[in-house]
Amino acid sequence: MKTQVFLITPPFTQLNTPYPATAYIKGFLNTKNISATQADLGIEVILKLFSKEGLEAIFGQATINNKPKTTNTQRILALQDEYIKTIDSVIAFLQGKNPTLALQICQEEYLPEASRFAQLEELDWAFGTMGTQDKAKHLATLYLEDISDFIVECVDANFGFSRYAERLGRSANSFDELYSALQEEPTYIDEVLFLLLKERIETIQPELFLISVPFPGNLYSAFRSAQWVKKHYPNIKISMGGGFPNTELRSLSDARVFEFFDYITLDDGELPVELLCNLVFNSPPLEGCPKDGVVFSGEFKRTFLLENGEVVYKNNSTRNDYKQSEVGTPDYSDLFLDKYISVIEIVNPMHRMWSDGRWNKLTMAHGCYWGKCTFCDISLDYIKIYEPIAANLLCDRMEEMMAQTGQNGFHYVDEAAPPALMRALALEILRRKLSVTWWTNIRFEKSFTGDLCLLLKASGCIAVSGGLEVASDRLLQLIDKGVTVEQVAKITRNFTEAGIMVHAYLMYGYPTQTVQETVDSLEMVRQLFEVGVLQSGFWHQFAMTAHSPVGMYPEKFGVVPTSPPLEGLGEVFANNDINYVDKTGIDHDKFSFGLKKSLFNFMHGICFDYELQEWFDFKIPKTKIHPDFIANALEEDEDFNIKPTAKIVWLGGKPLVEYFTKSKKGNSWEMATLTFHHKKESFSIQTGKNEGEWLIQMLEKISVSQSKTHSFKEIKSDFETHLEDFELFWYSKPVNTLREFGLLVL
Repeated sequence: MKTQVFLITPPFTQLNTPYPATAYIKGFLNTKNISATQADLGIEVILKLFSKEGLEAIFGQATINNKPKTTNTQRILALQDEYIKTIDSVIAFLQGKNPTLALQICQEEYLPEASRFAQLEELDWAFGTMGTQDKAKHLATLYLEDISDFIVECVDANFGFSRYAERLGRSANSFDELYSALQEEPTYIDEVLFLLLKERIETIQPELFLISVPFPGNLYSAFRSAQWVKKHYPNIKISMGGGFPNTELRSLSDARVFEFFDYITLDDGELPVELLCNLVFNSPPLEGCPKDGVVFSGEFKRTFLLENGEVVYKNNSTRNDYKQSEVGTPDYSDLFLDKYISVIEIVNPMHRMWSDGRWNKLTMAHGCYWGKCTFCDISLDYIKIYEPIAANLLCDRMEEMMAQTGQNGFHYVDEAAPPALMRALALEILRRKLSVTWWTNIRFEKSFTGDLCLLLKASGCIAVSGGLEVASDRLLQLIDKGVTVEQVAKITRNFTEAGIMVHAYLMYGYPTQTVQETVDSLEMVRQLFEVGVLQSGFWHQFAMTAHSPVGMYPEKFGVVPTSPPLEGLGEVFANNDINYVDKTGIDHDKFSFGLKKSLFNFMHGICFDYELQEWFDFKIPKTKIHPDFIANALEEDEDFNIKPTAKIVWLGGKPLVEYFTKSKKGNSWEMATLTFHHKKESFSIQTGKNEGEWLIQMLEKISVSQSKTHSFKEIKSDFETHLEDFELFWYSKPVNTLREFGLLVL
């Protein structure tokens, strides 16, 4: 079936779920009646390689080209028949199509084992907390990684499951190394990619080929794809967009890039792509005009192209970018949703969610509502321009995507999801009685009260990830994070008590960070895990980027850039990461192993009694943090004052009511017993008859199923028109019981 636009994500991104960029653009093109076909060539190449025929070819290639040199790959080659025999069954299992194979895999006599399985001795204790399916997924993942090691040594040194030739994508400002690699003969994996491209292009015959490049690990295969299409289908116009060019290619001036691509667009892709479609579909070819002599007329939005042999940046359209309400629902059609594979690489709760299971990707808001963190690229539009999407429209899109994909799991990929919008989304999900599972990124801010966390949990939220960054109040202030360690402890406690898993992004090596602050930060993290308010975390070292406040104003942060200035480099390719020297002179690299090893143990609930010194093979100072700092912070009294504007919501159902008379010393009162059936248990409360009748009608009015929400002030006023002493009633035992079972103050 012929279509106008062909969109791809080149190898390799994720194995378990499609990266959403092409689905977003296809959804937008649908609103413009522009026909488009998309493909995730990452998963398609993986499935070609990791099949019976694929492994036969890989082992054949290894025998011809580059015989195994290490004992490990010699072992894998010797066991090639076992790998070829089992591969199709294992892939089907990881696709969820062959669950009974788990029993055989777990017996550990089924899969051939090489070096990756050596870590089982260290991890065996962790499997006690894992079910048969999870353990089998982990063992199958190790099996695939063994094969991957073989491919790297014997077939293609650049291979990797979630990144391909990533080093070439990170080769600083120059295009030279990548350009040189592209002049070499295609690798075996390149040839597999070309066969898939050929099959798809001959079927759909597109006029415009869009390649989304989210990460450095997609860059090499993006250029290889463009190179092959340019050679074999020169009439097809080719454009690159996505996260990599948005951050890395903003200073592009190397004309050689346009031997492969006709256009490169930046930031939000909808309008730039629409204008390219107008140009490509409606403009006649320029006859007899040499390529480097072309002068382009027409409208462009944030687009690089080659004009008169020079790289030019055109942004001459006066049209505004589309509002988020106008871009359509992401469209996942064409993608092989039933063929993605779920893996468990390491026993980390959040990383497991990334790699295990199929997630529909959505965004609550364009940009970041905070937009101040000094390490972040807050000068770029994708973060700087904040635009939330209405909760009812989000739910419309969720329902459309569930109908299309058959999946009810959603990953909201926001920079930081706004708490007010999360509240509105949760209420809308509950009103519509949708059964969904979702998770997202947040800031650990005080808006996340215990009751809001309970609401989010009731709507299907299972996890949040947020940046604690450096667990030091001085550095958090320097970062302009807008939180304190004490506040983070309370917020993570609220999520944890609601049953929502919490993952913290942790940073070390921030400018001016001292050794003492690194040690104290580790102690804070240790305590957060020990008291049980964090379940997952990951340390990463600070990196200075060109578009962050630290990168733009390094002198303010005590760092000296050491990357050469762009003017002295000639033709510029990538420009984002900046090498620098911290004026403190501290070697932060040496902390990496100890920080990560300690965190691995803390995540498994062990080694809290170790001295921090035991994680490092060099001398560190003793922590200055009180051993009960986090525990003491969590014991502080909460503020029980309720704002008049706070929304009151009831998550439970209608009660059964019985009336009775209570007598004491000659006096009698009309009473009511209200019995509620909660998901897990039933409970009853007793009130005066009048209060009970008022409560029944009020719970109906503030039920989460109602479209209108009511404020605390409105409820208090309503009570006082019928009865007396609202405060005495509100803080009574019956209402406190209801608060425990779903009467929320938001």
